[in-house]
Amino acid sequence: MGLCGIVFMTAPSREEAERIARCLVEERLAACVQILPEIRSFYWWEGRMCDDRETLLLAKTQAELFHLLVDKVRQMHSYQVPEIVFVPIQDGLPEYLAWIHKETKPQSPS
Repeated sequence: MGLCGIVFMTAPSREEAERIARCLVEERLAACVQILPEIRSFYWWEGRMCDDRETLLLAKTQAELFHLLVDKVRQMHSYQVPEIVFVPIQDGLPEYLAWIHKETKPQSPS
């Protein structure tokens, strides 16, 4: 079994987060996407300090699907530069990691 991970993403609204989550699961790019309803983000953008309310998404997927997931999220996302960060799962319940593999599709050969 290959490496699994959690992808952290933010969206400007719950509606956009739900569209992204549903698409990633339907297309089997993620086995599960959890949505945390509201977070507050402080960051620099275009020379100014921002203070925004956002929605956090946590997607469970295989490392080999990450680039496909990124492409799909970029197509759907309203941000110019969305947060899309892959964090490897170093260890976990074997049955859970097997479930992630079962529910996501492997990369198609080119």
